[in-house]
Amino acid sequence: MTELLSQARTADHPTSGTAAPEAPDQPRRGAPAPAAGPVAAPARTTRRRLGPGRSLPFGRLIGPVLVVAVWWGASAVGYLDPRILSGPGAVLATATDLIQSGRLQDNVLISLQRAGLGLFFGVAAGVILAVAAGLSRTGEYLLDGPLQIKRAIPSLAMLPLLILWLGIGEQMKVTVIALGVAVSMYINTYSSLTGIDSRYVELAEGLDLSRLQFIRKVVVPGSLPGFFVGLRLGVTASWLGLIVVEQINATSGIGYMMFQAQQYAQSDVIIVGLVAYGIFGFASDAAVRAVERRVLSWRRTLAG
Repeated sequence: MTELLSQARTADHPTSGTAAPEAPDQPRRGAPAPAAGPVAAPARTTRRRLGPGRSLPFGRLIGPVLVVAVWWGASAVGYLDPRILSGPGAVLATATDLIQSGRLQDNVLISLQRAGLGLFFGVAAGVILAVAAGLSRTGEYLLDGPLQIKRAIPSLAMLPLLILWLGIGEQMKVTVIALGVAVSMYINTYSSLTGIDSRYVELAEGLDLSRLQFIRKVVVPGSLPGFFVGLRLGVTASWLGLIVVEQINATSGIGYMMFQAQQYAQSDVIIVGLVAYGIFGFASDAAVRAVERRVLSWRRTLAG
């Protein structure tokens, strides 16, 4: 590096004993002056795009549509055995019959009620526990350890104990769903709370903000990204828990309908239930995304 710098200095400042070469663009003495012409504009450099690109409206539907198209094509050419996996046409006809009889609507409403109650109680419990542990050392010492242990224990592993405590009624089913949601909400909200830059806390102390002002102006904006991540995971957890609890001593719901269809090898009814779960899961996640984009519109992210 030193030799290169010395060579550069020598090239810029030639010694007195060496004649400086003539500049190539200077005309020689007595030579005709070059004809004046248009000066070429410098080449315009284009920046390389490193982001994911511009988003498309309803672009997330492309993947599911491709899956259905492949499924439909494999069924049409006879690659799929209808006794093992019914084709889209048979599934659509079965769904129409279930809707006309009212069986599908009744089971869907009961499943939505269970998932909604479990999501509500789980979100409320997870946020309250995260705030208590994230804003207080005492709360952190008392709550974070047990909740981290609970995270390592799947909610479904607690089914025998919950059935022993609560029976096999609706209370047990909602509790199982709420436990899975609460853990997801707590982990992500607590992580977002403890990840707030301490300089904002010092600034709030310097401005002599009250506790309520500190929560409203610092804690809430700082924890919202983690809250929405936890909410999306919590919505998924509510549907996963619902699938399991509706197949354990249930007498209604989409899972019960699928379990009954299993006894009679009705794969088309089972697929109708899976499609219903998938539609509700996709729609609920899209709704959370829409709310997140509106609430966090001040952020500029790769998601657009």
